[in-house]
Amino acid sequence: MSGDTPTDDDRGRPRSDRVGRGRGLRRTAELAGIGLTGVVAAVMLSFLLLYWAQDLPVASELYAAFRSVGRAMDAAFGTNVFRHPIMWQSMAVGVLVGVVAPLVGSFLVHREMALIGETLAHTAFAGVAVGILVTSSTGWNGSLLLVALAVGILGALGVQWLTERTDAYGDVPIAIMLSGSFAVGTLIISYGDGLTGVNIQGYLFGNLAVVTPDGARLMGALSIVVVAAVALTYKQLLFITFDEQAARVAQLNVTGYNTLLVVLTAVVVVGAMQVLGVILVAAMLVVPVAAASQVARSFRETMYLAVIFGQLSVIGGFAVSIGLGLPSGGSIVVTAIAVYLATIVGSGSSIKAISAHG
Repeated sequence: MSGDTPTDDDRGRPRSDRVGRGRGLRRTAELAGIGLTGVVAAVMLSFLLLYWAQDLPVASELYAAFRSVGRAMDAAFGTNVFRHPIMWQSMAVGVLVGVVAPLVGSFLVHREMALIGETLAHTAFAGVAVGILVTSSTGWNGSLLLVALAVGILGALGVQWLTERTDAYGDVPIAIMLSGSFAVGTLIISYGDGLTGVNIQGYLFGNLAVVTPDGARLMGALSIVVVAAVALTYKQLLFITFDEQAARVAQLNVTGYNTLLVVLTAVVVVGAMQVLGVILVAAMLVVPVAAASQVARSFRETMYLAVIFGQLSVIGGFAVSIGLGLPSGGSIVVTAIAVYLATIVGSGSSIKAISAHG
């Protein structure tokens, strides 16, 4: 009887074989999901490149073919979305955010630094406010996101400097920078109220109309930089994430890698702010990682699943936003939370300790 042989299934196969087979299928599914995510991200990057170079001979033909595919998708789905380049560039930004935000967020969450994403989002908002003031007072016609990126990176360096040089509790400098930068932003916005027609609510809550061609191309370039930086420094970031003191003993440049991590966070936040808004941008750094932590068995698996869940959240959120005419930021975050709740139900347990291996 099967009850007398608990190590065998009904066919006499050892349980160890079944466990190994299940792990193999799980690994294959994860790699397939990552591969599909990579293909989607590559397609979106290709569109941004073609959109930028559409006047060149070869690029113009490829761009026309892309537009034809979009019209065919509209005909198949009964929509009026995919034929418009502005929607593709917005979706491209969202897809790239769904990759890089959980990627960086995996380190932040396991270092208990989730609040820093919210802080740097508010710092970037101050950057947008500075850009608006400069535009209105000087007539400068540059990108607000470039100013936000510069201010965001300076804010990241400021947070790191305060953390390294103050005796306050770890999150006190972060909280001070969060409230201070947003206060500066609101003062500047109030001072320059009526001087420009910029939709500041779009930056607060996220809006597909906020995404410009320059902003989309900036997000594409920043995404490549973030993925490359994480790939090149993965082992070092992993080391300081799980045992910073041992990393210092091993004479690893912990301060330098900590600074790199917060700067990468600032870069991601500025890019994601276009579709998620200042108020909600930190959610994509945290929620997909929290969902992945419910079911992952290692840190590497957490990163893989977080990227997959982030991509599902973005695509599902865009579908809700476009279908119901709702803000993109709230739609994406609510979808991400739904994924998180689904992983809780599916796992049947609370968050487990994550191994640094695998």
